[in-house]
Parts: sequence; C-alpha cells; structure tokens
Amino acid sequence: MSVEVFERCQAALPGWRSLTIDDFEFDEPKGFSSFTMGVRAQVEADPPAVLYRHLAGKENAILDAAAERATFLLLGEHGIAARCYHYDEICRIEQFFVGRTLTAVDVFDPTIQRGIANELYRLHQLRPDGLPSRTFFELLHEQWGEMARSVLGERRDEFPSDERSLCDDLTEIYSDATIEKVLRCLPDRPPVFCHNDTYHGNVMHLDDGSIKLLDFEFSCLNHIAFDFANLFAETVMRHGLAEAPHFTIEAPTYSDADLASLIACYLDNITFATPAEREAELADLVAETRRALLLSDYMYAMAALPLALEPIQRIRFLPYSYQRFHKFLDSWHAEFDE
Repeated sequence: MSVEVFERCQAALPGWRSLTIDDFEFDEPKGFSSFTMGVRAQVEADPPAVLYRHLAGKENAILDAAAERATFLLLGEHGIAARCYHYDEICRIEQFFVGRTLTAVDVFDPTIQRGIANELYRLHQLRPDGLPSRTFFELLHEQWGEMARSVLGERRDEFPSDERSLCDDLTEIYSDATIEKVLRCLPDRPPVFCHNDTYHGNVMHLDDGSIKLLDFEFSCLNHIAFDFANLFAETVMRHGLAEAPHFTIEAPTYSDADLASLIACYLDNITFATPAEREAELADLVAETRRALLLSDYMYAMAALPLALEPIQRIRFLPYSYQRFHKFLDSWHAEFDE
C-alpha cells in the first residue's frame, strides 16, 4: 500500500519526483470504506508532508463525486478544510496538519469549544454549488438504507450464528416508520450547510493552538443543532475493551450547561438586537441540540452496518449498530411518548 500511495504522490507533486520511497515515513492507514495515510519526508521536500486520502471504493458518500469535490475545494479556499494539492477519482492529496485529534475529554475544554464553534459558524455560512435539495437524514435514509437492507438481508448468513438474530431485529432501522421518527426530531428552522460528523476524532488541535475540522464526506444541508450534538454524542462510547463486543455505551457525562457553553461561543459570532433575544436563541438551540443527540445514535447505527462484515477492528459492528439503534429508540419514546 505504501508503494502505491508514494507513486501517486510522486506523480502529483513535482517537488517529490527526485526522491525515493526510502526518503519518506508512512503512517498506518486509517479508515474503513476509504482510508487516509500521512506521508512525511525525512529529507528536505516541498511539501514536507501530505495526507493521502483514498477515494476509490468508498460506498457511504452522501454527495456525488462532483459535489463532494466542489465542496472540499470551496472549504479549502476558505481555510476551513486543508489545502488540496491534487484531486482525482482515485485519491485526494491534502495539506498535512501538524497537531493531534481531540479526545472525548477535550470536548469540554472552553478554549477548544470556542475554536470549534468559530469553525462551525464559518462553515455554516457557506453554500457550495451542487448540493442536493434534500437534507442529510433524508439522503442517509435513501442511500444508507439500501446498504443496510443488503447487509441485514442478503448477507445475513455471513455473520456469526450468535449475531444473526440481531439482523432480524435491526431491519426496522431502514423502515419508513423509523425515518418518520428521525425527521420528527429535527427543529423547525431552515437547514444550512453542515458538517454532520463532528465527533472529537474529526477535530484537530494544531500545534499553533488553532482548531481545524476534518472529514467532510457527510457534509450537506442539515440543521445546526446536529453539528453541536454530534460533538458530544460519541463521548458516551468506550471502545477497545478486552471482552466482546469490545465497547460499552456509558451514561452521558455532558449536561445542558455543557451544550450551552459551546452554543454560547457560537452565538458570539452573531449580533443580536438585545440580550434577551440572544438568551432566547441560546435556550432554543440547547433544547434543539438535546433532541438532536438522539439522531447521533441513529446515524452511528446506520453507519456501522456497511462495516459489519469487515474485520478491520476488534469491535463487532453489528452489536454496535444494534445497541446504538436501540438507544435511539428508547430515547425517542422517552421524548415523544405521552
């Protein structure tokens, strides 16, 4: 894999053509249906490092290839996404950010929250060309629902015997009744361009102190509360446990005060006529974000299903999907049932 990645980088980057593969260090690839790999020169080179993102074979994209390309390039122009050195149907070669991805604990840091809020505000002001008119959850139901149907039906027998019964239960995930539940969680405000996958692993704290958002492959029209909610939703997960299914869903440690802290930073980018108007908007967005937290469980449950037959991690994605979907259902009934 390193040889293939180096050859593509060398063809795209004139400053690397006089160098050999032995002049570079390659990170382990990360990802599932597509992957990323950091490549860093050990000698003087221009650029000194890149992030290679493989695009071929990706099955879970929300946007078509043309819209995704236009969106990423626009974000790069505005300094929200990484600068792009090369983009074709096989791969994208990006600026390498020097820093670290956030941990679940970082999400509660006020300084980091402000950086995230400011980046989200800038992103929400954009409207890339070629976006579908439908919103994220409508597209997700249509596109990921078909993948879920295939995994749970046509490929059911490929699962271990102790997991096959979960397939029958999970067929509800792509039903019309479920998408009606999902859409009922959305706030009554116009959708804007959103990131849609803002969990802490998709945010970087750079060595210069700045915050950068990563991985825009789910970006399209949605409601801003979901971008706030997704930042906290993954903090309930504990992965990498020794015993199957190698994860657990813990009780949330975030409160309305934590949600309000992030949203208040976001609202600092907006001029309000009166303090009372700002407080009303803050209260509305906290309530909308609290409800949008349900949707993160639904999204992660759907996203896990195409990965359920891929032995890339120790975690079994079918039990993961099952538990997150039932967390969504339980929370939904607690919210909406009289």
